[in-house]
Amino acid sequence: MARPTAAGRCDDRIGSALRGENPTVLRRLDAGFAVIGDTQFLPGYSLLLVDDPGVQRLSDLPRARRRAFLEDMDRLGEAVERACRGADAAFRRVNLEILGNADPYLHAHVWPRYEWEPADLVHRPVWLYPPGHWSDEEHALGPRHAALRRAIGTELDRLASGSRG
Repeated sequence: MARPTAAGRCDDRIGSALRGENPTVLRRLDAGFAVIGDTQFLPGYSLLLVDDPGVQRLSDLPRARRRAFLEDMDRLGEAVERACRGADAAFRRVNLEILGNADPYLHAHVWPRYEWEPADLVHRPVWLYPPGHWSDEEHALGPRHAALRRAIGTELDRLASGSRG
């Protein structure tokens, strides 16, 4: 089983997902895994992990797999949007990002954004939040996020069955 590091992060996210041992996995998608984020200071924060740990960049994938990854990112983004809109009337939008500056494998961030965010951050990138938001226990993924996890998974299933309207 994947072991969390001292910071609470899993040290083998993709391998553990492939083995069915990653507890953050929401669903297996066509080109990767939809997972809920370790931190939830913006409830519903999720990621799409590529299903091959050797893939570092989007451009490393053949065109068909690249399209599949981007379609999975779109599907996860819409699922997070639907679930978060249903859970919080202050939901505004989602931000989608492929960065790759910290982790060496291809992944995409899906950040829900809310009207209740601090005024100095609501229109800025999430990376400008104070460091404690990333590591404080009060923002850590936990049982209180179970309903939102289920909602995102349900929306992923609906979107897979063609229910986009």
